[in-house]
Amino acid sequence: MDRIPDEVREALSGVALAAAGANVVMQLALLPVGHGVAESTVESGRVDKHPLKRARTTLSYLMVALLGTPAEQEAMRREVDRQHRQVHSGPGDPVAYNAFDRDLQLWVAACLYRGIEDVHRVLYGELEGERADIVYRHAARLGTTLQVRDDQWPADRAAFQEYWDRMVATIEMDDLTRRYLLGIADASFFGPPFTRVVRPVNRFVTAGFLPREFRDELGLSWSGDDQRRFDALMSVIAGVNRNLPRPLREFPLNLYLWDVRRRIRTGTPIV
Repeated sequence: MDRIPDEVREALSGVALAAAGANVVMQLALLPVGHGVAESTVESGRVDKHPLKRARTTLSYLMVALLGTPAEQEAMRREVDRQHRQVHSGPGDPVAYNAFDRDLQLWVAACLYRGIEDVHRVLYGELEGERADIVYRHAARLGTTLQVRDDQWPADRAAFQEYWDRMVATIEMDDLTRRYLLGIADASFFGPPFTRVVRPVNRFVTAGFLPREFRDELGLSWSGDDQRRFDALMSVIAGVNRNLPRPLREFPLNLYLWDVRRRIRTGTPIV
């Protein structure tokens, strides 16, 4: 197994959990991905039906893709493929989608990588120079752990930015996906009384992590005062995070990695 670069481990933080809602919105803002998820008949994997299980699956995938061994990546690929075989549009559906579409998987992987960048910027500042190049090259595994080919991952960060800008220009939400994604922003899938307590904070943090184009498409307002409050909140979180020992900085991502490895070892379903 290739050694996992220290730069990749340092870029991972449990604060990613706060940005998870925004990252899901970004992924599903591409209409075929949004319909594939919102219309999925795989109930066990739906965030609106099983939000905690869905969070475990997504974060387990993230950690195995970035830090897992080839055998662990293969086990994850088999399990995700088993679910994805059931996710495709029908002849009469208004939006065509297929979970095995490599281009759609590339977009999801690109969003996951962008999420790593966003969280790092909040905590430590922009990823730059050779360090950023190392993290970017390694992040290709976010796609190649499924069906994305090595040559599909943009060659360097400049090529990625071109790809990103081109794809962002194509994002679109309809009534189905917008309603679904507002449910994620509002944490409404958890139900009362949890939602009443968490909804304002979750919507605010989700909007704060979203690029403007995605906020606008979702219909979330955002003012200069909102941005200042968000920056102040993230500054406090970053200050605390930087002073934690690594195991606490990485929690709960390290817990998800431990759990998925336990599941693979004992033959327990991981998806």
